Amino acid sequence: MTLTKIVGFALATALTFSHGIGEARAATAAEIDKSATAALNTLYKRSPAAKALAGSAEAVLVFPTITKAGLMVGGQYGEGALRKGDKTLGYYNSTAASYGMQAGVQTFSYVLILMNKSALDYLDKSQGWEVGVGPSLVVVDEGMAKTMTSTTATHDVYAFIFGQKGLMGGVGLQGTKITRIKK
Repeated sequence: MTLTKIVGFALATALTFSHGIGEARAATAAEIDKSATAALNTLYKRSPAAKALAGSAEAVLVFPTITKAGLMVGGQYGEGALRKGDKTLGYYNSTAASYGMQAGVQTFSYVLILMNKSALDYLDKSQGWEVGVGPSLVVVDEGMAKTMTSTTATHDVYAFIFGQKGLMGGVGLQGTKITRIKK
């Protein structure tokens, strides 16, 4: 089976299993902006470290709702906004496919805090950023967030995953591809 067929099957599976959790349609720019603002507010209330990092970051990429679903073959999809302060610089989608022991449906949010211009430039020039390739990325858990400040941040990108709902084992960003979209 080709990679294209696997990804297509995984996304079809995700959309089939996600019925009832969220709408499987493309959001408008206004809807993405509204959802991104709400997701950032939720994250900043839960993690002062995220708010501090975002304050000194080059930009913040917000994916308010990612839907992940699978039965042996899985997929995930969501749309988000790249922000500099309160201004949206562009829109992106996040996709991933997986194969293995998995079953269930889940939604979650994630935010990538791009700390420097080289990380932002990589996102702009990569024609689809595959997470795990390119700038150094650290997934921040609750323990790490408690001791982190903007002065101790030494990596290019910090990822915060939050708001998990549903039943599915594990949430990660490995194998995720982020691509700029037009809205």
